[in-house]
Amino acid sequence: MALRRQSTPKPLGVFPLGDTAAFVEFAEELDLAVNAVGQRLAAAVRSRGVSWIRDVLPTLGGVALHFDPDHAELPAAPLQAAAALVEQCLAEGLPPGDELGRSIDVPVCYDPEFAPDLAEIAEHAKLSREEVVRRHAAREYRVLMVGFAPGLPYLGGLDPKLEVPRRATPRQEVPAGSVAIANKQAVVYPYAISGGWNVIGRTPLTLFDAARRSPSLFAPGDRVRFMPVSRGEFERLRSAAGRRS
Repeated sequence: MALRRQSTPKPLGVFPLGDTAAFVEFAEELDLAVNAVGQRLAAAVRSRGVSWIRDVLPTLGGVALHFDPDHAELPAAPLQAAAALVEQCLAEGLPPGDELGRSIDVPVCYDPEFAPDLAEIAEHAKLSREEVVRRHAAREYRVLMVGFAPGLPYLGGLDPKLEVPRRATPRQEVPAGSVAIANKQAVVYPYAISGGWNVIGRTPLTLFDAARRSPSLFAPGDRVRFMPVSRGEFERLRSAAGRRS
């Protein structure tokens, strides 16, 4: 893996997450450039294959390093050891971000039944519904992190004209596959859960399946494009996905 030596932000600190994890914090607010650094740092830590580190997870503003509490080589002071490892990775250089992630096309149906908040979004943005859909599907998004619920991706890259606040009252249940936006981000609900984001469409893809080798469709660093499809194509794709499961 090629390394690129360039200026990177210094962590605000390395903090404990309970007894078996450390959190490397780079920013308290969303910054896409800082998020990209966190993903590159996570890749650098993983590439070292440290035996006592069980998992490395990039977040919106940092990286979480999870320890194996039963590992024979776990240091007596794992938090300090994790901080030293991070410092070493930053000093030696991080892998370039363009080597991370995959390109994923996500079919989305913007039919009114699947987009209960589209009219309100259009009114807020002073755009037609068609222009909201066009702008939403015209951008390339980046998976900033996967969290809150297994398989739920937080996506950066939303058109600034579509930045709307979260709903004042969350829905008790948002259907699986719902594509939604709020503030500067987009999400796709992996299964039916409660949520307060503005629903703009729905995908027939199965985002999370615990039986798959890789349960989550998305991973941090992936590049995502939303592809508008008709209601008929949505149903065809959903039926095909059902036959494969």
